[in-house]
Amino acid sequence: MNKHWRLEYLADYALLTLDVAEQSANVLSQEVLQEFAQLLGEIENKAHKGLIIRSAKANGFIAGADVREFEHISDAPRATELARLGQQVFSRLAHLPFPSVALIHGFCLGGGLELALACTYRIAREDAATRLGLPEVRMGIHPGFGGTVRLPPLVGHLPALDMILSGRTLSVREARRIGLVDEAVPERHLLHAAEAFLKRHPPRRKAPWYQRLPGWKPLRPLVVRMLSPRVRHKANPDHYPAPWRFLRLWQERAGEEQEAESLGELLVSRTSRSLVHVFLLGEELKRQGRAHSHDIEQVHVIGAGVMGADIAIWAVNKGFRVSLQDQNPEALARAMKKAAGFFKDKLKDARAVQEAMDRLLPDIHGYGLRRADLVVEAIVEKLEPKRELFKNVEQLVRPQALLATNTSSIPLEAIGQSLKDPTRLVGLHFFNPVAKMQLVEIVRGVKTSEAALQRARAFTCAIERLPLDVKSSPGFLVNRILMPYLMEAVRLVEEGVSLVTIDNAATEFGMPMGPIELADSVGLDICLSVAEELAGPLHIEVPNILRELVEQGHLGRKSGRGFYQYNARGRRELPPPNKIAIDVPITERLVLRLLNEAVACLREGVITDADAVDAGMVYGTGFAPFLGGPMRYVESLGETGISHSLYRLSQEYGSRFTPDPGWSQPQRLIQRKRSSN
Repeated sequence: MNKHWRLEYLADYALLTLDVAEQSANVLSQEVLQEFAQLLGEIENKAHKGLIIRSAKANGFIAGADVREFEHISDAPRATELARLGQQVFSRLAHLPFPSVALIHGFCLGGGLELALACTYRIAREDAATRLGLPEVRMGIHPGFGGTVRLPPLVGHLPALDMILSGRTLSVREARRIGLVDEAVPERHLLHAAEAFLKRHPPRRKAPWYQRLPGWKPLRPLVVRMLSPRVRHKANPDHYPAPWRFLRLWQERAGEEQEAESLGELLVSRTSRSLVHVFLLGEELKRQGRAHSHDIEQVHVIGAGVMGADIAIWAVNKGFRVSLQDQNPEALARAMKKAAGFFKDKLKDARAVQEAMDRLLPDIHGYGLRRADLVVEAIVEKLEPKRELFKNVEQLVRPQALLATNTSSIPLEAIGQSLKDPTRLVGLHFFNPVAKMQLVEIVRGVKTSEAALQRARAFTCAIERLPLDVKSSPGFLVNRILMPYLMEAVRLVEEGVSLVTIDNAATEFGMPMGPIELADSVGLDICLSVAEELAGPLHIEVPNILRELVEQGHLGRKSGRGFYQYNARGRRELPPPNKIAIDVPITERLVLRLLNEAVACLREGVITDADAVDAGMVYGTGFAPFLGGPMRYVESLGETGISHSLYRLSQEYGSRFTPDPGWSQPQRLIQRKRSSN
């Protein structure tokens, strides 16, 4: 009896259906691959006109290899053997004595796409949910089941290089255009289309000659030289070696054996293990959010500024009906124009754009409040206006409506004082830009009910964002940890260290953006507001230069000038190099202030465990993913050494570096939720 695969014989062909047991999505574990190999052995010895492979899961074809197995592989030879197993099974599929078809719907990623590549043909369901890709670089590896060998001849070398190096997924339209799929049809025609291909048995597709030309041996070194600057911009080879290893394999025209050996080495590297850790943290947040329903259909957003408009647009993009309220008609007009541009760029199809715009209603008088299942407040970051707003809102909304604030730093207890029923007030703290930042902090006030939290988590997952529970306290988690880091960078500016030197130190450490450019991007007025909000409770000293710039109207990228100057296109203009070298430990000062605040959050119970810190800082700020997050980094260095370094810095630079008491507390401070770690 097969556990994961179901084999049927229909007319002249065999039908294999994958439905991995006890999993919401199909993944290729060793057990699944071995069962597949056994069934191929049964199928290949019978007379058929073809084989059709499909998925029984509603959400997709195959999501890739079982990432959880990666955590238990600690040596390269074992990882190489896992790759060889996949290669052998897929090679067997590719060399069946009759043609095969992969029927693809939903996600077809990683090892799932490599399985499809081993088939003779690929037919995809024609809709927006179908996405194909090889995202392995995001796990610190490259394809290892023959994908690096099979993809280039099929779609052409440059499209294949782009897919593997970027890890991006393709829509059905894109996949059809480059030849990754042979046909795209509606769901009802999938099986019929597969039968038609098996009957006609057309030649297996291969890329036209001009797409194969860049793979000519003398041209490969030139192609690598041309691509290297773009790859370096995205992936520092010291931090993310996988794209560079793949480029070398491609340049050398490596076969499957070299692919497997390379994958084995990468899979046990620090980078891959950290990226797998980060991925699984995200999956755990999704699991928690999906555990309950939200019963939300109508969303009402108050405040059509940058954040409010973006929250409304994103919710509409994910299928919700949204009314957007603002007392300023110009702000609403700008938001609607922004929405139209976003949907046009995102959805392409004119009908889909119109349908999305029909779900977004400008609402200057707030009529949508009476129909709302969820109200999201995104007005100015000041306590009294928020209190007054919620006092009025509570009188208009239905009793079952969930009330949420997008505050970035104000405790819910203070906002909820104006409410008769503060149990339904929850924080939904989005990060800017909403369309790119995956994290949403779910802020729990003292009086917030568990039912309200469950609905907030479920709604966050419904809009494809990651819900992270945090306690209502000054700055919550992400802003609280980030603010000392940013303020230390501003102090370095006051000491005469050049802007570029500070930012380069951070990006060389692994941050996606330097702290000075980040402050300019967020807006210096917002940074100042949050810093002043946290200054008292967290004993943060706000540097004078930040206040001076805001008073002068230099607010950062949005005003054309902050710490940096920005051109008309919003691009940073680098100042002349500072000829005076200032010898200070820049990276150490920046990072240790961040780590010290992370430990303080753990000690105070702002979040539940070290995993939550890692998830929050990686998904909320982009903290060096190759390090796995702040607490993973602490584990690699050792708490004692960091504590001693903080003490040394406190002697030289002041009390802000005093080690938090959490460093001397029991090991439980960095215990993790997932025992597999």
